[in-house]
Amino acid sequence: MGPHPAVAAIRLAVRRVLHDILTGHPALPAPTGPSRERTPTPLVLVACSGGADSTALASALAFEAPKLAIRAGGVTVDHGLQPGSDLRADEVALRMRRLGLDPVEAVAVTVGREGGPEAAARDARYAALDAVAARHGATAVLLGHTRDDQAETVLLGLARGSGIRSLSGMAAVSGADGRYRRPFLELDRQTARKACLVQSLPVWDDPHNADPAYTRSRLRHEGLPALEKALGKGVVQALARTAQLSRDDADALDTWARQAETSVRDAAGVLECAKLYALPPAVRRRILRRAAIEAGAPAGSLFARHIEEVDRLITGWRGQKAINLPGRVVAQRQGGRLVIRQG
Repeated sequence: MGPHPAVAAIRLAVRRVLHDILTGHPALPAPTGPSRERTPTPLVLVACSGGADSTALASALAFEAPKLAIRAGGVTVDHGLQPGSDLRADEVALRMRRLGLDPVEAVAVTVGREGGPEAAARDARYAALDAVAARHGATAVLLGHTRDDQAETVLLGLARGSGIRSLSGMAAVSGADGRYRRPFLELDRQTARKACLVQSLPVWDDPHNADPAYTRSRLRHEGLPALEKALGKGVVQALARTAQLSRDDADALDTWARQAETSVRDAAGVLECAKLYALPPAVRRRILRRAAIEAGAPAGSLFARHIEEVDRLITGWRGQKAINLPGRVVAQRQGGRLVIRQG
């Protein structure tokens, strides 16, 4: 008798990603630690919070990795935002070791305030994951984001009015050299939870996920249920499908913008307004965004409204003053040229 359908589904998703890692990454990164040597087989880590999604992912990785001669390890991040979080992180690390994962680390981080609590925690978490992956020479880090998480991300992007790239949600592969992999983007949250239940895997439910103080929590427990009530079932699947379609379109426009950028700069590399004006708005704004980021504007603080203001220096020129952008960056039109630099 085969495994429960939920268990089979998560194992298949992980198996496919591991196969992609093997075929797409023949060369292994070198560990950065002074006493570590290059390992003969790839190492894949799972980021596990102890919740149902990441616990199901850790279990599937522990089961599938040995079949493909892949080393499997894990990391859990203690954000220090709740009493006893250090003890909980140690417990999660112990559970991963019991699954057979090795190496396993519990890493404590300090969460700042920039961008709000959710963004600050995310930045601290990814910085820690990057550091652990580099230290051990890991080829990839698996993340437990599900189709439900993807739907929430699309809705958050829609609410911010951040454009098609924001609507594309989370990529199945992201990070430097494709480090981060999300095997569960086509699986729903209930499948992961069911897989933990039938395998008797203990699960920790983060109280922050039910705290209405957090935007994503309100969306999860109030917004999405209201949409499903109004529009019927299938909203989550439709939003996830929208994410993929938006990502395909955004990738194509990004490629177009990269190819067009050299043609709209003069011999000194300065942007020429007349040539920018001739481009489609979606392509032109991508070039402006890239130029602002290259000048020092933080990508996470650069919103659509900023780029629209800069765009008006080209499409609605009335002698406006310079535009102030995040990161002390200034955009100014000077003699038919658009200068974007540190102010």
